Amino acid sequence: MSIVIWSQWDDLEVPSNVKRLSPSNTDLLTAAEADLAEITFYVPAYMGGKLALEHSRKMPKMEVMQLPNAGYEDAIEYLIPGSILCNARGVHDASTAELAIGLAITARRGFADFMVAQSKGEWAHKRYPSFSDSKIGIVGWGSIGQTLAHNLSSFDVEVIGFSRSGKDGALTMDKLDALLPSLDIVILVLPLNDESKNLFDARRLALLKDGATIVNVARGPIINSEALIAELNSGRITAGLDVTDPEPLPQGHPLWSAKNCIIAPHVGGDSTAFNRRGKKLVEDQIARYANGEGLINIVARG
Repeated sequence: MSIVIWSQWDDLEVPSNVKRLSPSNTDLLTAAEADLAEITFYVPAYMGGKLALEHSRKMPKMEVMQLPNAGYEDAIEYLIPGSILCNARGVHDASTAELAIGLAITARRGFADFMVAQSKGEWAHKRYPSFSDSKIGIVGWGSIGQTLAHNLSSFDVEVIGFSRSGKDGALTMDKLDALLPSLDIVILVLPLNDESKNLFDARRLALLKDGATIVNVARGPIINSEALIAELNSGRITAGLDVTDPEPLPQGHPLWSAKNCIIAPHVGGDSTAFNRRGKKLVEDQIARYANGEGLINIVARG
């Protein structure tokens, strides 16, 4: 079996029966179509967006698309018959979990206000809600959600997980609405699909208690933007967002100026922790494939 892999790493370690391509010898924008047509194992460049996925259109022999990110809904349309799609489950757990905690603390403790006051040279003392003693709901109990729960175990907080299956100590999603009014912080780490789109609409956001904080490090469309803006501007809740709908958030969008909201530009997994973890996953996967072993993290098939 002829295996040709393209990844962003020039120094990727691969088995002897695998041909390694990378930006140093095969620029996807300028490479001959014949060279791209030989690629059988494709790893789109991290943070490459739709353009990185589009390159696969010129890879008729692609057998595996190994994503460098956990989310995969935008890649399904690029699969061809017989191909396999794998995501990067586990790679971004540490970075995303730490950002989620950072956004929650930032939103609860008034960091956005501190930055504004600092820029004006003002000493604006005010009491803010504590992160400690909070009751935290984690919606999405996959590897990121469970890593987040583990990290939160060092804080004086109560954690409740929610998932479709209710496995590994989580509650099933049908319990969410009844418990939302009791939660101080809600952190979203679930995948985007037909069930989760607009999961937090006006009705569900209204179930949050006064002073609650919602943190989204999943996908923007899981929260209805108009409903969220209305709740934020009412002053009733606070939010920490690493993802938005639309994304990137255009200049002048009302979410930029919404009250009580801190926005990060989708950097949950994009930290220095990615390179080592992402590269190791790809090396492990290509070794498995070259040896005829089963791949991990399979999320779809063409």
